[in-house]
Amino acid sequence: MPRLPRYVSLALAMPAASSIYAFAPESNGHMHAVVKGSECSFQQSSPLTPRPNKSRGSSLRMSRDNSRARMEKNWEDMMGEDWREFRAHLVAREQAEAAVAGNTQEALGSASKDEKIGNFFSGALSSIFSTKESSIFDGDSVGGATEFSKIGMDPCEDPFLSDQECKIIYEDETKKVGLDKHRWAHPLFHVEPGCILVANEKLGGVFHQTVVLIIEHTEATGSTGIIINRPFPDNLLRVASDVDSNVDLSLKMAFSKAPVAYGGPVMQEEFSTLHGYGEVTGSKKVCPGVFVGGSNQLMQEVRRSNMHPSDVLFVKGHAAWVPGQLKREVDKGVWYIAAASPDFILRYAGAPIKKDDNAEDLWADILSCMGEKFDNIASSHSGRGDDRMMP
Repeated sequence: MPRLPRYVSLALAMPAASSIYAFAPESNGHMHAVVKGSECSFQQSSPLTPRPNKSRGSSLRMSRDNSRARMEKNWEDMMGEDWREFRAHLVAREQAEAAVAGNTQEALGSASKDEKIGNFFSGALSSIFSTKESSIFDGDSVGGATEFSKIGMDPCEDPFLSDQECKIIYEDETKKVGLDKHRWAHPLFHVEPGCILVANEKLGGVFHQTVVLIIEHTEATGSTGIIINRPFPDNLLRVASDVDSNVDLSLKMAFSKAPVAYGGPVMQEEFSTLHGYGEVTGSKKVCPGVFVGGSNQLMQEVRRSNMHPSDVLFVKGHAAWVPGQLKREVDKGVWYIAAASPDFILRYAGAPIKKDDNAEDLWADILSCMGEKFDNIASSHSGRGDDRMMP
């Protein structure tokens, strides 16, 4: 007899003909223990499979939990508590400052030697023949000061903030570098949960011009992710009905019109969910504003008309890397690592589409926001778009 999880002994004390549901740490879903007389049997159920009907009190409690999760997500959006946006501000500022420095250097380099010498002598003569009377009370020569010295309010004395962070927090609002919260993306130099992998333009196969959202990443266990820019032409009811899957009939009916995407070549019979509703029971927060899982609770919210089925993307299959594999691929240039706005990540999960968006090609759209080098790649290699035949 196979070894059973630690909680199994609890089932032996249950009344006859009763059943329990419990999460199995060793599995990917829930263990259903059915007790009949002296016999006890166990059945594995998928995380997507709805549990038995709860009491009215339990349903109300879950409804409150879902509402709280939604409120917390909305509050986070309202307060701007997205550390990734703060980092994006820093990157945008650095890029703007680099551009200004480059333009200044170019302007200085274009000036002729004679112009520079002429400016030097004209400045010297002006200072010699200046009629301004200097006085010690002008303060220009007191305590090492010069006429160009300024007394500034230095807000960057906080030891926990860098100079760049202080500039973002304390600088004049009119001088801040603008960041479009709807569409921002910038390169990263490391893989982290919630980042995206943008396929190199030379990569072929099923990952050609794909955008992969990293769900989990550790050096010990490897990495998992889902492709987010390969939508199927059909909805969930048709796609999930054509193949053996872990999608229960009740989910198929509630999300019959929900979009479906090809998520990767691993475990094609398994479906996961991507959404921005909130961290409901059974879901995981991948990064601010982006969540996976929790389909049972989302189904309840759809039935209560609190969300639309099109705001959930069902993803068929996923991508996976063993420890060290993804790093080797990144080192060889297979992937561009980036951080991107929630609206980019949720492009096919109900995020708004605006006039500046390339609604047909998420791969090119993200690259165009990542800087001049990547914008050139997008311009040179885009064309096929997101809609294409997938396995």
